[in-house]
This record gives sequence, structure tokens and C-alpha cells, in this order.
Amino acid sequence: MTKLQITDTILRDAHQSLAATRMRIEDMLPACEILDSIGYWSLEVWGGATFDSCLRFLNEDPWDRLRTLRKALPNTKLQMLFRGQNILGYKHYADDVVEQFCRKAIENGIDVIRIFDALNDTRNLEAAIRYTKKYGGICEPALSYTISPVHNEDYFVKLAKELVQMGADTICIKDMANLLLPEAAYSLVRRLKSEIDVPIHLHTHNTTGTGDMTYLRAAQAGVDIVDCALSPFGNGTSQPATEPLVATLAGTERDTGLDLTKLSDAAKLMRPVAERMLQEGTISVKSMRVDTNTLLYQVPGGMLSNLISQLKQANAEDKYYDVLAEIPRVREDFGYPPLVTPTSQIVGTQAVLNVIMGERYKTFTKESKAVLRGEYGRLPGKVNEEVRKKAIGDAEVITCRPADLLKPELDSYREEIKDHIRQEEDVLSYALFPQVAMKFFEAREAAEKKAGAPEDAVRTLYVEDVSAG
Repeated sequence: MTKLQITDTILRDAHQSLAATRMRIEDMLPACEILDSIGYWSLEVWGGATFDSCLRFLNEDPWDRLRTLRKALPNTKLQMLFRGQNILGYKHYADDVVEQFCRKAIENGIDVIRIFDALNDTRNLEAAIRYTKKYGGICEPALSYTISPVHNEDYFVKLAKELVQMGADTICIKDMANLLLPEAAYSLVRRLKSEIDVPIHLHTHNTTGTGDMTYLRAAQAGVDIVDCALSPFGNGTSQPATEPLVATLAGTERDTGLDLTKLSDAAKLMRPVAERMLQEGTISVKSMRVDTNTLLYQVPGGMLSNLISQLKQANAEDKYYDVLAEIPRVREDFGYPPLVTPTSQIVGTQAVLNVIMGERYKTFTKESKAVLRGEYGRLPGKVNEEVRKKAIGDAEVITCRPADLLKPELDSYREEIKDHIRQEEDVLSYALFPQVAMKFFEAREAAEKKAGAPEDAVRTLYVEDVSAG
């Protein structure tokens, strides 16, 4: 077997999982030179919730962040997480928006695009896969891993084969809820390695404390790449820490070849950032503890904390265990969607409503109706037709690729913000988060005015750039 390669998530998923995506670019830059010299397969730096968080909370342009990191990390592949037809937002976008986003992400410095769909509906991955390939990115579609009567090893192997046919350069097993246990990981990786020819990349968390053992067994089965997080932001709801795995495999046939001294030096630069966030309360102590509830209830940690918050607001905290018992029943009625953004929130909220209303399905959220109508895509299992009828009445269920119902929309977004554009990327920021992006643009304009920036000159440059491209 060849050496095990590592993607480090410290600049994206690690702080998204532990610190609500609040790490700033100035927290990252001091460690970039050494991170770039370590020899990772890639560094995950963008996508997921970072885009929204930059605009909404940090007053940072996410595109500037990407360009800055590209400059600071010239020798390492940069990776992002992409929600298929949802891009980085929470609804489906038309194909022209997906194309332009893939193009601009790659132009600004992304090498690897990991693409997933909450339902594992491959139709929702088609456009992102096609445009990632078109603009020269490394295409890594993901299997959103879950456990249910319809999600077994055969299901995931069949899905992986379909994704390879669609153009996957690598396949990711995306275990977002830390449900993939060591022996199941060993078996699934062995099957995939024997039946498909592209590298297998495994992603898990350490919420339940099983992640390290899962990686060890996956390494023994021949997995090519795993996601780890440098120790200051490793473990807990984040990924298993990088250094222990590197130390464990040193001198074996899966030796990573990474230098522990360099990793220690990089960790030393990131530790003060983690300590500051802990003191500020941005990192909660709870998120760093082992919590085996995920194994008992198959509910991701983030979803559990969301449920507690909803029950608090409804003054119904005593109903916590009733809701936990209701979640699998709702999930079954809804055709066993994997519990990942946004389906985890949709199933969880419906379970809360069912319990606090004292009657199951007395009312439905608009998102529950949308899932049952097929607006999010094809549900993996059989839907309870009585529940669907109660939710959507005689409305027609969507059976085509949902994005086929959307007209091109990029030009209309561009027209809506024509007076605020400084770069073509602004149109995409606005498409994904209209209200948040507009606030950001207005704050940027106020800062330009204060600094006496030649506003018209900036706009003229943008127009020339668009006409040239």
C-alpha cells in the first residue's frame, strides 16, 4: 500500500464545527507558510458555511479571503465544500449560477471541489460536476453517509460507481454525523477499492470519540486520503486531530510521510487562536467533549443543540426525549433522508412540532412540504403517502431534476445590484445571500467614501474586466 495522504481542515471545517465558522483571515495567515510546507494532499479553506459567515459576521469578502489564501499557500491544493445545486446557500439555483460559481471559485484559487447533495440525488450533482471539470478543477463528489433500512453498503457502492461514470476524479465518503464505525469503514473502503478505480477520500468527525479508530481501520483497508484537523482545532465535533494519526502510522506501510515537528510548529501558531476563542466563548467546552448520543439516536451533534434551543423557546425542554424518539419516525415517513444540512433541520423541526402540538402532523413547515413535494430532489426511500397527502394535498410531486424548472437567473441578479458591483464575484455573493450581501456592499461603499476611494474608477475597471471575459 502507498502512504496515507491527509487533507487538513483547520482553515474551514475545524473552526466551522467548533467555533461557528468565526476564524478570521488574520488568524490564518501567520500559520500559512508552515502549513504550505507540510505536504498535505490539500488544505480545506473555503465553502460550507465560511462564505455566509464572512459576509454576515466578519465583514470580510469571502472572495478576498480565497485570493489571500491562494497567495499565502502557493504549493498546496486548496479545497472547498460545495452543496451541489444549492452551491453554498439553502435553495436550488439555476445552472447558469452554478456554472459561474464553479468558474470563479477555480479562477480565484480553488483546486478541489467536494460536491455533495443532502439526499444523494445525483441529478443535483450533475451541473456542479460538469462545470468543475469544464474549468479545470479536481472533482470530488461525496457519498453523504447515513444508516437506514435503505442505506447499506451496496447502496453506497452503487452510488460511487454512478459518480465515477459522471466524471469523479476522487470519491469522498462524507460521514458528517460520525456514524461510520471502524469495522463498517473497513468493509466499505475495501469494497470501493476493489470495485472503482479513483482514489477514496474519507471524512468524519470525532463527536463520539470513534473517529481515530475509524481512520485507522480505513487506512488498513486502503483508503487513499483522510480529513484531519491540526490539534488546536481537532477532535470533539471537529475532525480527528492530525498529529496522533501521523504518529500512529509512522514507520508502517501507511506512513503519511508528514513531519511531526512541522505539525507541532504549525499547531503552536494556531493554539493562541483556539485559546482566545475558548475564552470568548466562541468555542464551547461542550463541543470538545465526547458525546455518544449520536450513536444512540443517529442525530448529528449540531442538530441536537438546535433541538434543545427550539424546545427552550417553546418552554418545552421536558419533551427532549419525546422529540428524540419522534425524529426516526418522521425520517421514515419522509423516505429516510440523510440527516445533513438542510434535511437534518427540516426533519428535526417537524419532530419538534409533532411533539409540542400534541398531534403528529397537525401542521407542517414550508420546508417539510417542499421535501415531500420533491423540491429538494428524489427521496431515498418510500414516502408515507398519507403524510404526503396531508402536507401537500393534490399538488403534483416533482419527479424531474428540480433545477430543470428554474430559468437562468444570473443576469437578473446582476441587474438588481448593478450600482454596487466592484467585481463579477459580487453578483454571486448577492445571488446566494441577497440581504446579507447588500448590507456588506453598503458597508464597503461607506468605507470607500470615508477613505476617499475613487468609486467610479473601481466600477470602470469592473466593466472592462467583464467585457474582456
